[in-house]
Amino acid sequence: METKLTIELIPSTTWFDNVRSKITQTEWDKIKKLVSKRANHVCEICGGKGWQHPTENHEIWEYIETEDQNIQKLKGLIALCPACHEVKHMGLAQKRGRLKQAIKHLSKINSWSEEDSIAYAEAMFEIWASRSNKKWEVDISELENIIEKLKKDINIL
Repeated sequence: METKLTIELIPSTTWFDNVRSKITQTEWDKIKKLVSKRANHVCEICGGKGWQHPTENHEIWEYIETEDQNIQKLKGLIALCPACHEVKHMGLAQKRGRLKQAIKHLSKINSWSEEDSIAYAEAMFEIWASRSNKKWEVDISELENIIEKLKKDINIL
């Protein structure tokens, strides 16, 4: 079963503790432009675009769990259409009453049945629940390297 689009639920203990909360709005706007330009202003997963704005920035995190600490480490940034971004944050889609639409989009992009998408979402919610019971340190130390790579990818150096 191929997985182009994944669900990436952020632990509730780190909601609102992200790249945007740690930098200025001006810096975030510059990063958004770089990410969108690298993707040619289309979704890096499905090639689609949104109505209001073509793409949205999505932060890619790695979760490192040890006996001493839990680290949510920034690994990258990706341009997503609003529909793919909604799937990444399926919990928010659920809260907004858009779970059905998010499941439908997940199924379409991955060529899965609705049942497969629901089973996958349930598994991701279980991981989220487990992670949400822990305190996480948010690490964005790779941000400068990510920005430099973005600039290199679009020949702005």
